[in-house]
Amino acid sequence: DKIKLEEQAATKEIVPIEFKNNNYNIGIITIPSFYRNFEAQREGVKDFESTQRDVKRILSELKEENIDGILIDLRRNGGGSLQEAIELTGLFIPDGPVVQVKNADGSIDVGEDTDPETVYEGPLAVIVDRFSASASEIFTGAIQDYKRGVVIGEQTFGKGTVQNLIPLERFIKDSDVKLGQLKLTLAKYYRINGSSTQHLGVSPDISFPSPFTAEEYGESAQPNALPWDQIKSSNYESINQVNDKIITQLNLSYSERLASNKELQELIESIDYIKNNRDKERLSLNEAQRKKELEDEEARQKKLRGEEDEEDDKKDDRYLDEGKRILAEMIANIG
Repeated sequence: DKIKLEEQAATKEIVPIEFKNNNYNIGIITIPSFYRNFEAQREGVKDFESTQRDVKRILSELKEENIDGILIDLRRNGGGSLQEAIELTGLFIPDGPVVQVKNADGSIDVGEDTDPETVYEGPLAVIVDRFSASASEIFTGAIQDYKRGVVIGEQTFGKGTVQNLIPLERFIKDSDVKLGQLKLTLAKYYRINGSSTQHLGVSPDISFPSPFTAEEYGESAQPNALPWDQIKSSNYESINQVNDKIITQLNLSYSERLASNKELQELIESIDYIKNNRDKERLSLNEAQRKKELEDEEARQKKLRGEEDEEDDKKDDRYLDEGKRILAEMIANIG
């Protein structure tokens, strides 16, 4: 099937938020995947669709509307074009390395942003979840390594391998039989600090509660996943727009909200409920007790449906709201 790129295209939204009696306008850029219209590019189409081009245009529009900070939403972004991840990073940093690729023969290639232009230099946050993978992890890791912005959310998926499909027909000449393809792992991705994104993914600066564990969801859950390892760091210079002092303060404020905010407390209770039920290995054979458990669960689900259409939507909305609060505090701290 053909993939409609417009359904995967980056979108923008401007939302106001109040923090300590100050009002801020936050620009939210949602990127569902890292896309690039390779067919149009091969045909010489000048303005072919790509993540970097769309986000660059969106950034120009947001700056004209005088936003105070930008939140990049990469939740459920499973990756896509490596080149787009590199070029997208280049919109927020001066030129420099973005990703390292170690090939099967041990050689290392460095993917670099060669354009010295920085399109947006203001406060930046990136929100990720357990299903942010591959190219999403490359972009997020680079933003974190350069200390360009704050990363918030869940530990990412941990897909740090490079695959290619090899048609088997190329090895058997004049064959009328469709032999299929072989999927080979050819290389591994590494952050510019030398750490592989394999297994570990990217750990956020500010971690949100998560119902998902690495043992169940992620590259590390695969039976034959390659291990994590580390290579030599690239030669790069941190921007230090987000330093350790700011991260510590943001985490302190977030911890205080986590302990006192009613909505966040309800979210934690809901996540704990999911995790406890997932770990259950015993069920009562007592009919009365089992009926009561089922009735309690039906009542709980009915209550949830009355409050929100889906529990995931509730989690997403609250995480996005918290992301906006964290970015607003960062704006206030760094001026």
